[in-house]
Amino acid sequence: MKIIYPIAGTLALLMIATFWLSTALSELFGGHATVTLVKTAIPWGFLVLVPALAAAGITGMRLGAKMRGPVIAAKKKRVPIIAATGLLILMPAAFYLSAKAQAGVFDAAFYTVQALELLAGASNLTLLSLNMRDGLRMKRRI
Repeated sequence: MKIIYPIAGTLALLMIATFWLSTALSELFGGHATVTLVKTAIPWGFLVLVPALAAAGITGMRLGAKMRGPVIAAKKKRVPIIAATGLLILMPAAFYLSAKAQAGVFDAAFYTVQALELLAGASNLTLLSLNMRDGLRMKRRI
């Protein structure tokens, strides 16, 4: 578990960062074809991301089950927010944007959802980064 947790957490963080950066860069510097490519690829990335997040969550809960303190409490408070944001905002938005992009529909609804996705993604990146930082701090203390 001590090996799986950091690998899964790092993989998940890198995947989400890749999704976010790919989206931002394709929107800023690419055309509709590039945006469509990115928006089509992201849901396929869930095949790696979801198991990585699940593995990180399960192993993290087991490793931290008996630990106490403000750092563990903060990490535990962030996890439901990360999960809810992913399941309720990011995943539905990714599927919606993928369908719209594949249909060639880049309308106001597309860009509204795109903005929401970028904000929610930045939030999750921040929370996951904070959890990683706290985990590394805890590892140094142990």
